[in-house]
Amino acid sequence: MSKFIVNSSRPLRGTVKVSGSKNSALPILSACLLSGGISVIKNVPDLSDVSIMCSILSHLGCKISRDGDVITVDSSNASSVALPYELTGKIRASFIAAGALLARFKFAEIALPGGCTIGTRPVDLHLKGFSALGSEHHIKDGFVYITCPHLKGTKICLDFPSVGATQNIMLASVLASGTTIIENCASEPEIADLADFLCKCGADISGAGTDKITINGVKSLTGCEHTIIPDRIEAGTFMVAAGATGGDIRLENVISSHLTSVTSKLCEIGINCCEFADEILVRCDGERKAATVKTMPFPGFPTDMQSQIAAMLCCIEGTSLITETIFENRFMYVPELIRMNADIKVDGRTAVIKGNSSLIAAQVNATDLRASAALIIAGMAAKGKTTINNADYLKRGYEHLDTKLKSLGADVWFEE
Repeated sequence: MSKFIVNSSRPLRGTVKVSGSKNSALPILSACLLSGGISVIKNVPDLSDVSIMCSILSHLGCKISRDGDVITVDSSNASSVALPYELTGKIRASFIAAGALLARFKFAEIALPGGCTIGTRPVDLHLKGFSALGSEHHIKDGFVYITCPHLKGTKICLDFPSVGATQNIMLASVLASGTTIIENCASEPEIADLADFLCKCGADISGAGTDKITINGVKSLTGCEHTIIPDRIEAGTFMVAAGATGGDIRLENVISSHLTSVTSKLCEIGINCCEFADEILVRCDGERKAATVKTMPFPGFPTDMQSQIAAMLCCIEGTSLITETIFENRFMYVPELIRMNADIKVDGRTAVIKGNSSLIAAQVNATDLRASAALIIAGMAAKGKTTINNADYLKRGYEHLDTKLKSLGADVWFEE
């Protein structure tokens, strides 16, 4: 495991270009399985999770090539329907291949997935959706076996607007006979991006980006060319980092409407955010104040930004409250911030932060991807040199983070 070193930083200043969305790239790469042809995916971030997904596709028989931020997937000779734990245990998104395999090959054998340990994140909603479409499944020795000779469209109402379940049901439904309606589904921008890709391939999907998606099944799909949307969580992380250090930055390659909950909260705290179509300016030139944050499904405040804003609020005078409604283990980073002199108390799904301006550098351990980013933010605001262990988490979701932070004036680097 590598380490990430952070020295106390002056206010971040400059311009940074946001990379393509990891949470959009992974399901779209899985969706390439459906076409049986060649798809060209652009603006794909260089991340370890993306590399693992490409390995999964290769294992299933696809031909993969990469040139910069462009990945070409030829799935015409894909034939395997089995994914071992050696691959699925590394990333949660591996299970999204199930819907594509079920639609194309009528069978899938997948080891239960791994990923960051931020909560149980069961796959029961995925399997309920598949069952509603006519499939049968059983679980044995950590593997899920799913089969369905004929997927048939139906009405599915999710118990919770799960992003992964929505994506998997979409993938399974596009080649089903008849019409599938998914209600109480996820409305995240990544859902709309997946639908956009599938429609370019010949799918008939409407309503993506709302809580009701309608999918009229088609007989076949073709490959296409598609550009991944910008990563709203990476953008939000830089915005919060600017807020924590009192910085002044310009974010390029963003979609402002995807970040409304983050910009609104930062403005409430006292951080100026000026939004344009594909740029956001973040400037700290006034007094910052404590806030109350509650994570919610999109368009609410994203759970993937919870730990980062908590780190920033540690630096602001006053008492802040954070309530986590999505994942039960999202506060695992709190003991590490306490090691840096943060004053945080957790009661169930709520954290009470008594902010101050005296964070102190320490050696800390990253517990998940977004916690890693939070510790960097705290390290830049703290006095001294902070060493973050288990920094490989960062390479799962932030492309060239050290280089981008250095371009803004931060004193950071990886140690392998």
